[in-house]
Amino acid sequence: MRELLSAAAERAIRYLETLDDRSVVPSRRAVAALAQIDEPLPEGPSDPAAVLAALDDLGSPATMAMAGHRFFGWVIGGSLPATVAANWLAAAWDQNAAGWQSSPPAAAFERLAQRWLLDALGLPSDCAVGFVTGATMANFAGLAAARQTVLKRVGWDVEANGLFGAPPITVIVGDEVHVSVLKALGLLGLGRNRVLRVPVDDQGRMRADRFPDVAGPAILCLQAGNVNTGGVDPLAELCALARRAGAWVHVDGAFGLWAAAAPRRAPLLAGVAEADSWATDAHKWLNVPYDCGLAFVRDARALQAAMAVTAAYLSDAPERKPSDFTPELSRRARGLDVWAALKSLGRAGLAEMIERCCRHAERFAEGLRAAGYEVLNEVVLNQVLVSFGDAATTRRVIEALQVDGTCWCGGTEWQGRTAMRISVSSWATTDADVEKSLAAMLRVAATVRAGQAASVA
Repeated sequence: MRELLSAAAERAIRYLETLDDRSVVPSRRAVAALAQIDEPLPEGPSDPAAVLAALDDLGSPATMAMAGHRFFGWVIGGSLPATVAANWLAAAWDQNAAGWQSSPPAAAFERLAQRWLLDALGLPSDCAVGFVTGATMANFAGLAAARQTVLKRVGWDVEANGLFGAPPITVIVGDEVHVSVLKALGLLGLGRNRVLRVPVDDQGRMRADRFPDVAGPAILCLQAGNVNTGGVDPLAELCALARRAGAWVHVDGAFGLWAAAAPRRAPLLAGVAEADSWATDAHKWLNVPYDCGLAFVRDARALQAAMAVTAAYLSDAPERKPSDFTPELSRRARGLDVWAALKSLGRAGLAEMIERCCRHAERFAEGLRAAGYEVLNEVVLNQVLVSFGDAATTRRVIEALQVDGTCWCGGTEWQGRTAMRISVSSWATTDADVEKSLAAMLRVAATVRAGQAASVA
């Protein structure tokens, strides 16, 4: 075991240390080599060292360099050194983090991480927190608590009786609601298409002046960080409207909620603490390993009522039982990764990391504008949308940049425009990485445009 784990550590360290020297995109040869793993189930045991070697030799070269310095796709963060180490140790512990009796340290570190998270994000100190897989399940958990509460107010026990015959719930979303919220609504039986869509402005923010008249059980889903622009709904104004209508307010803050931890960006989230539930990803802007999402609910009893088993399935100590606040019973100890991130960063380090990513985004926008390209959004957080001309040209630039391998950015369609989206979410990105990536973007774009001009001539 010692030799095997030492070899695994050495291979992992070598992988991380060489990321900056390789293309962000794996080579076609490396991806093609994955075909070598296709074999029948072995009839007998294999040497664990050979298993590890195959995993590294074939798997590592074929990875996208998401853990590196210049990956700007899909709002994906890296993993802070302390969180990687904590994750390794937690894997060795092999704890089932369902309850205190099954794992006292998992429960204890999770409880402390909960307190620190609420403090850092400025949320009510008595909120419940569920440590889930990602923002989809965080939205699911928060909206499950919402469903439980708004139906309870009209005398319906949804946990006991389900939705058959239940009073209808009005769900209000912005016209640029993220798909994870719609998926969660579908899983909860509230329907992906039964929502009332409110128009948004030119940054994807819900328009408070178009808030609909609402009667009966209702849930309002707001957004802190539009996935394309980074725009934040007018939270204070919309929370006030929802309160007057008696609606539950849920905030999808998959990455944008972390702006509350950075004093210069926090004003964008004014009023966020007035909501009833919030969802975010720790594997985005907190930079912990996959998978880790966080569901916050103001009324701890509402989340517990929606998530806990109703029978005495497992006896436990009187301490907080983590599985009472998540969809899963058995699960990994995600709270350890979160604790390690917050412990290693501290309040100042967390704020600086968020602010640094935003500063990098501003530099990308500045450099692209200076070169004559159109930045489509107000760069308020870590998201930049850029057009390199018409849709076809922009797509060609994106494809060429991805092949180039200096950095990686994805494409998007937003309010009728085709754009390249730059998402700066990693602790590892430096000023030098930004300049190197910006130079690659400008070089590739110039080459694509020159090629088009030549073909026309």
